Amino acid sequence: MTHDVETESGRDFCSELMDINDRREIKSSFQIVPEKRYAVAPAFLNSIKDRSFEINVHDLNHDGHLFSQYDRFRNRADRINHYGREYGAAGFRAAVLYRNPDWLGALEFSYDMSFPNVAHLDPQRGGCCTIMPFFIGQILELPLTATQDYSLFHVLNDYSLDLWKRQIALVTEKHGLVSFIVHPDYIIENRARKTYENLLDYLALLRSDNQIWVPLPGEVNRWWRQRGKMTLRFESGKWSVHGEGSERARVAYGTLIDGKLQYIFDTAIA
Repeated sequence: MTHDVETESGRDFCSELMDINDRREIKSSFQIVPEKRYAVAPAFLNSIKDRSFEINVHDLNHDGHLFSQYDRFRNRADRINHYGREYGAAGFRAAVLYRNPDWLGALEFSYDMSFPNVAHLDPQRGGCCTIMPFFIGQILELPLTATQDYSLFHVLNDYSLDLWKRQIALVTEKHGLVSFIVHPDYIIENRARKTYENLLDYLALLRSDNQIWVPLPGEVNRWWRQRGKMTLRFESGKWSVHGEGSERARVAYGTLIDGKLQYIFDTAIA
């Protein structure tokens, strides 16, 4: 669960939003715009960190021109990197999900969250066409795989959970990453806020049934990097996983059933 903070009113709603999340024990990340949109006081950043939520950098000034010219991007990237160090932020998201994978190497972040898997409702069309994290150079991309709240409420005029539930089911069926953007700016009014609370209740229900893991983006980043370095070994007649974090891993065996590839998981944790 991620929250892009775009306006002063959204910033001022963050404390109440954290209360809403904490009632369901679902932590989230807050992407902060460093310049022009609103003042970013150290006390505001600390209020998020002190409650074990996560802070990331959201563009530079959210004017939509970060990737319009390369020289401008490089100049802004230096300032964005400065704010990343100042905020202690490991992650980045560009405004409006504008993106250029060839330029991301200039950003000094461990992970990025600017690529949707499908972008037919976004200003920049296309998408990465995957529901799994993937590397762009040294940066891990955590793709957005659920419709944004703004698109759901103000483009589709839908305040139900129907679409989000379908997307959750499709992604989890493939053991993928279900990634949300919910802006504090757009859930201040009661109807939108209730929809978000219903979403959190649904995610908490899935978690209680051991169907999903609800981590912070930084936790996904750490796990995926560990996962990429693990190895399989065949010893004493069976396969096992080795490497840092292997105590959280299981072996999956692929087999064709009725012409479809299916996986059977070891019941024992390594």
